Parts: sequence; structure tokens; C-alpha cells
Amino acid sequence: MIANYPETFELDQEKQEILDLADRFGRNELYPLAERMDAEEWWPEEAFPKIGANGFFGATIPDAFGGAGMDLLSAGLVLQGFSRWNHAMALSVVAHDNLCANNIYRNGNDAQRAKYLPGLCDGTKIGALGLTEPGAGSDALGSMRTTARKDGDHYVLNGAKIYITNGPVADIVLVYAKTDPAAGPKGISAFIVETDTPGFAVAQKLIKMGYRGSQTAELVFDECRVPAENMVGEENKGVGIVMSGLDLERAMISPICLGIAERALELSLDYAQTRRQFGKPIGSFQMVQSMLAEMYVLVETMRTFTYRVLAAGAKVEIGDGGRGDIHMLTAASVMYAAQTVNKVLDIAVQVHGGSGYIWESEINRLYRSTKLLEIGAGTTEVRKMIIAGELLKDMPRG
Repeated sequence: MIANYPETFELDQEKQEILDLADRFGRNELYPLAERMDAEEWWPEEAFPKIGANGFFGATIPDAFGGAGMDLLSAGLVLQGFSRWNHAMALSVVAHDNLCANNIYRNGNDAQRAKYLPGLCDGTKIGALGLTEPGAGSDALGSMRTTARKDGDHYVLNGAKIYITNGPVADIVLVYAKTDPAAGPKGISAFIVETDTPGFAVAQKLIKMGYRGSQTAELVFDECRVPAENMVGEENKGVGIVMSGLDLERAMISPICLGIAERALELSLDYAQTRRQFGKPIGSFQMVQSMLAEMYVLVETMRTFTYRVLAAGAKVEIGDGGRGDIHMLTAASVMYAAQTVNKVLDIAVQVHGGSGYIWESEINRLYRSTKLLEIGAGTTEVRKMIIAGELLKDMPRG
């Protein structure tokens, strides 16, 4: 039975103001950076401190640690507003704020929170999450090869992580490693690794088709000595952190898809009203009107599902993810949002015709973004497995 989570169909005044502030900041401060980020895979170093100074980091972290003390829906609205104008920066923001900072807040101790969260919340430090490995993608836990062996008051990490968002620019990486390799997924622990630690290196920066400018890398750990006090949670208990973190990550990816789709619809409406063929705007033709109407319906259904799941995800307690209705809902939300933004952008390029096929155009930049989120944070196929597994969990076996 699917739980009856509170359903959020309309934003209240406070939430709408958060979205409006993020939209305005994204338009004024992040949009001017987007074209160069895409063209050159360029990282604007001033962006994160400016985002932090304007109070957009640490939405889910109490003000005692430098955060805003809000909820997951509010954090999602920030991403939605940013993604309308610079989706590459929004991807870096979610990796920093949700995958790294929020994970440290939810699962770390007070000493770790006091040491790392203020810098992450004000944007003077950049965070990342290290989970995926060259040989461990969809089976990230079972196939994990990065190890951490105890050596006095340190753990020594060896291994590699790949496709790490913010990897080339991160100051802090929350890394998962096997402290008991024989125990499989039950032998994983989490560590805060400062990137100036000897033995840590960026092996290569990866150049992508979309979300260009959001820095991505392969990271290596070669006898990297991390203080034992930097272990997050208990030894060999990292799987609970991973699973609850993944559920929240999936919930937070959906508003990125929503923001991109909203911008694509806006651009398409503008183009349909200004582009003239056969002596009239193309928006006067029924075939174009049909495409615009379909885009609108897709965007609105994305919005409703995204907000509902963000509101439900805010209730996930530490170690409470990775199973049950929220596990299924977050997988369904990101699966639907990622597939739907793909449909929206396919239609948007069709509306734009030849101009949409030109690399430098904004609609082309948005179109190239659509595939990643059908792959990242668990592929569409993994999401289907999660949903079906929860639906059929009580089915008799054999």
C-alpha cells in the first residue's frame, strides 16, 4: 500500500518567495556565466562564494552551522530557480549542498559539523561526493573496490572514484570505502577527505556532452591517510548513509529537470510568437500550437510530482531511506522527471527548427543536458527495478 503523503499542489507565499528569489538570482548572476561554461567547460570561481553570501547554500542545515534552517522542498525550489538559467551550476550546487553538506549534517557528529559546515554553507569551500567507481556504477555498493584500512589514529584509503561532480574543484569530498571488504555492502564506511591530503589526486577532468562547466573528474586515493575522527557515522555502517542519501539525491534531481523544462517552454513560446513563416508567426499554426500545449502539460505534471516527492522526502530520517514508499517515490519522481524533460526538449528543438540544432543556441544547450539525468543517481533501468521491487516485495517466491 502506498502511503498517503501530504500532497503539495500549490506553493504557499513563503515557498513562492524562495523560488522567486532563486529565479531572480539565477537570471541576474548565473545566466551570464552559462554560455562560457558550456563553450569552454569553464568554472567561475566567484560563483559559489556569491551563492553562499546570498543565503542559498545550507537550506536544510540549521543556522547554528551556517545554514538557512529550511526544508527539502525549499532546497528543491532553489535548484528549480537556478536550473532555469544555469543548469550546469545547479548540478554543482546539488552535489555540494545535498550530497556533501547535507549528508555531513545528517550523519556527522557535532565536531564534524562545526568544522566543515560553515565553509560549505558560505560557499568558501566546495563539496563533492565520492561513490561511483570505474568498475562500479549501478552496482556501486557490491562492486566497490576502494578500501580504508585502520592504521593507528588514521584510515588509509586506496582506490578510485569516477564521474565525480565538483571533483576538480572540491575542497572536501565525502568518500565511501570498504573497511571490511569481506562483508560486501555491509562493510562500507564514510569519510570526510580534505583534498589537500597527501595521497589524494584528481586523475583527470572529464569533458561532457551536457552540463558543461559543472566540473567532473576521476579521483584517486593512493595511501591517502585520513584521520579516524573524519569517519562519518560508525565503522561498517555506511550503507545506511548511502541509501538515505541516494533517496534524497533522487528527490533533488527532479527540480533540476523541472527548471530546465520550464525554460525550454518559455523559449519555445517566445520563438513561436516571433518567428514568422508564410507571412505569420509560427505560433498561429495548429501543429506548433499542439506542440506547445503538449510541452505545457508535461511541465505541469512534472511540477506536481516533483513537489509532492520533495515534501515526502523531507520526512526521511537518518538511515530510513533505501526502502519502503519513499525509496519507490523518489525513484519514480526522478525517472519521470528525467524522461519527461527529454520529451519536452525534443519538442522544443522541433519548434525551433534549424536554429535549435545549432550548438551555440540556448535551446541546444538545454537539449544536450537531458540525457545525463536518465543515467546519473541510478539509471532509468535501476529506478524501474526499485519501483518494481517495492511493488512486488510481498509476492510469494518460488
